Amino acid sequence: MGKGKSLSEGVIKNIVLSYTYVAIWIFLSFTVIVYNKYILDKKMYAWPFPVSLTMIHMSFCSALAFLLIKVFKFVEPVSMSRDTYLRSVVPIGALYSLSLWLSNSAYIYLSVSFIQMLKALMPVAVYSIGVLFKKEGFKSETMVNMLSISFGVAIAAYGEARFDVWGVVLQLGAVAFEATRLVMIQILLTSKGITLNPITSLYYVAPCCLAFLFVPWIVVEFPVLRDTSTFHFDFLIFGTNSFCAFALNLAVFLLVGKTSALTMNVAGVVKDWLLIAFSWSVIKDTVTPVNLFGYGIAFLGVAYYNHAKLQALKAKEAQKTAQQIDEESGRLLEDREGNEGGGRKNEPED
Repeated sequence: MGKGKSLSEGVIKNIVLSYTYVAIWIFLSFTVIVYNKYILDKKMYAWPFPVSLTMIHMSFCSALAFLLIKVFKFVEPVSMSRDTYLRSVVPIGALYSLSLWLSNSAYIYLSVSFIQMLKALMPVAVYSIGVLFKKEGFKSETMVNMLSISFGVAIAAYGEARFDVWGVVLQLGAVAFEATRLVMIQILLTSKGITLNPITSLYYVAPCCLAFLFVPWIVVEFPVLRDTSTFHFDFLIFGTNSFCAFALNLAVFLLVGKTSALTMNVAGVVKDWLLIAFSWSVIKDTVTPVNLFGYGIAFLGVAYYNHAKLQALKAKEAQKTAQQIDEESGRLLEDREGNEGGGRKNEPED
């Protein structure tokens, strides 16, 4: 009875920890999105410089990752050759910089709620690019599901009260670059057996992002910032904002490491609904019934996609377990036959 009780307590503890990791990730992701919106929106903090904001994040994350790895030895660095860095990390860094730049830029033109609705297209982009690079097999059923998500997002866009073409282009570009980055991680790093947790990922990728962002910053934003004599760098605002961005990366590590990437996808759907509710009730963004109807269709499509991924994962695990059992049975049978053969060989002759 004591054993059953301890088992029950262990299960409860794991459930509580899992929900804690989910809550931390949702809170930090929610905070970073709203904080970035606050800084960039012309009606709030009114500092519409997305490249500069992204560079501040990358500078802070690079410095903190360097300290955690090289000074405090909190995380072991990943051994990586120069060739691997140039061929794998640099392209991923370029895609990441473009994704962050465009997604932050979209907050200047679009509401938080509508951006979350457009982000529902992420599975569509990841699957399409995966098929293009032959990392995913084309399936008619999955493609119908992708079309249903796209149809739902299109309805949500049709019902958007503050529709801005340039903002939509920026956010769709961010989704496309982020999806390509995720597929490239699978192709360039995972295929080579290289796994990066968020700290080592920032250690290698953040400086690369910083270098790529420097070019558009010099051309687009630096001249404006130079001529804006009224601006003074607010260490409290940008420091806490950058720390939240870094903490979000650690939360991703905890959530995926202690649960699964699928849990993060499901938690992401909950976060999107919370952000839509927050955007409507607190920021006072207009959310129309057509918005919600369209996003509801997209939400059902994303939920089905996650369910299908979970079923495929379970089937793969079951197949792997069955294969291990067959191999173990085969070894036992061989050992038994070997023992019987040896026993007959050692029997005394008449």
